[in-house]
Amino acid sequence: MLVLSRRPGESIAISDGEGRTIRVTIVEVSGDRVKVGIEAPQQIVILRQELCEAVEAENRAARQVRPEQVGEALRSLRQALSRGAPNPHDGTRGGAD
Repeated sequence: MLVLSRRPGESIAISDGEGRTIRVTIVEVSGDRVKVGIEAPQQIVILRQELCEAVEAENRAARQVRPEQVGEALRSLRQALSRGAPNPHDGTRGGAD
């Protein structure tokens, strides 16, 4: 990890060598809090670390769904619709008319 010291108003630039640059500017330092401004190309996703970790955890959980669980859910849905359960898309009931 590269560690740099910066004062409010100072920046660092991170470039990928292909013309895309991310600029990080120290906006304010107040006690133990630092406000950071980030300028980056629109296609770059910027997340706080805790949000990134939460997304990764959700993705791991989603990958753990077994194919048979999907099949079971579909069978349950078909049964509910055949019994006349409300259709969540249009408010009608499923089953034969």
